[in-house]
Amino acid sequence: MSLENRFTEDEIFLLSTTPTQIGTVMAFAEGSGLGTIKEMYASSKSFVNGLKDYPDNEIIIGVLPNVHEFKESMSQAKEMRQKAMARLKEKGIQSGEQLRAQLIEDSRAVSKLLEEKASVEEAREYKEWAMHIAENVANAAKEGGFLGIGGTRVSEGEVEAFAEIAKALGTSSRLTLV
Repeated sequence: MSLENRFTEDEIFLLSTTPTQIGTVMAFAEGSGLGTIKEMYASSKSFVNGLKDYPDNEIIIGVLPNVHEFKESMSQAKEMRQKAMARLKEKGIQSGEQLRAQLIEDSRAVSKLLEEKASVEEAREYKEWAMHIAENVANAAKEGGFLGIGGTRVSEGEVEAFAEIAKALGTSSRLTLV
C-alpha cells in the first residue's frame, strides 16, 4: 500500500519534515561555530541513511527523496524545503526557541499519527531513525573550546533538546556519547 493511500498530503509533509527539523534544532541547540557545519552534514547524512537502515519501512522510504534519480530527488528536496520554509514563515517562526517549540509540537503530532496509522514496527523504526538523527548531530562536533581544542562532546543544550524530542515522540531513547 502506498503512503498516499494511508496518509493525507499534510501528514506526509509532517512525517517528511520532522526528521530534518530535528537535525536543525539539534545543530542550533548550542552555538558551536564551525562545528555547526559538521552537525548539519551529520543531520543530512543521517536523514538519507534511513534508506539503508530501514529498507522495509514503507513510511521512511516513502518520505525520503528518490536517490536513484538525482534530478528528481533534488527537485523533491527543493520543493520540500520551500514548503517547509513557507510553513515556518506562516507560523511566524523567527527564532531558535520558536523553531524548537514548533518541533516539539510537530513531534507530538507525529507520535499520535504513527500510533493511529502505522504498525508498531513502523512507528518504532521511524522514531528510532528520528532519534538517530538527533544523536548523530549531537555527537558530530565539540561544543565550546577553540578550533576543536577543548570543549565538550555534547552540550547541556543538546542533552536537553534530545530529551525533549524523545519525550514528544513518545520514545525512551537515551543519548549515547561517542
